[in-house]
Amino acid sequence: MLTPYDVPANKLIEKLAKYLKDNVDKVAPPAWASLAKTGSHVEKQPQNPDWWYVRAASLMRKIYIHGPVGIEKLRAEYGGSSGPGRRPEHAAKAGGSNIRKAMQQLANAELIETAKTRGRVVTKKGRKLLQELADEIGKELIKDVPELDKYQKGE
Repeated sequence: MLTPYDVPANKLIEKLAKYLKDNVDKVAPPAWASLAKTGSHVEKQPQNPDWWYVRAASLMRKIYIHGPVGIEKLRAEYGGSSGPGRRPEHAAKAGGSNIRKAMQQLANAELIETAKTRGRVVTKKGRKLLQELADEIGKELIKDVPELDKYQKGE
C-alpha cells in the first residue's frame, strides 16, 4: 500500500481538495475568503475559486509529512519574499488567519488534532483518508506507467 510519501504531492493535494469540497461539510471557505490575500508578500487574492480547499488539503498533507507542526512554522512554509523594488528582498511569513481557520475546520472534521504543546498532528481518520487517496493515485499512476508496479509490491 502506498502512502502520501510515495505519490506526487500535487496529485494528492488536488484529489484531497476535491474530496474535502464534495464530502466534508465542516471544511468550507468563510465569507471573507474571496477577498483575502494569503500574506503580505502577495499582491492579489488567489485566483482559484477553490483555493480554500486546496490550502486545507495542502495543510493536511504538510501536517502528515512534518507533524507535529505549529502555525508559525506553517506561516513560514507558505510565506515568500517581500519587497520587490530597490531595497533587498526579505522573507515574509504568510497570513496566519487563513491557516488557523482552515486548521480549525480540519480539527472540527476530526482530521487533525492538537498534540499537547507540540502543534497539530493528523488523526487516525485523517491518516486513513490520506493513505486511501495515495493508494488510489498510485494505482492510477501504475495504469499510466506499468514499470512503477515494482515499487508498490516492495521489491
